[in-house]
Amino acid sequence: MTILRQIEVYLKQTGMPPTRFGRNAVRDPRLVHDLRNGREPGARMVARILRYIAGEPQ
Repeated sequence: MTILRQIEVYLKQTGMPPTRFGRNAVRDPRLVHDLRNGREPGARMVARILRYIAGEPQ
């Protein structure tokens, strides 16, 4: 499953707005919008996103 798909599932499950997710996970409110438009996150960013989804402390 791609990182974008994992984020989309998380957003649907939690009802969280995409901008809040980006801000909370990586301090970038445009994250989800940019990923939907083809942005490719680096390995460190993916790790931060996955930690956030898993509920681990940042």
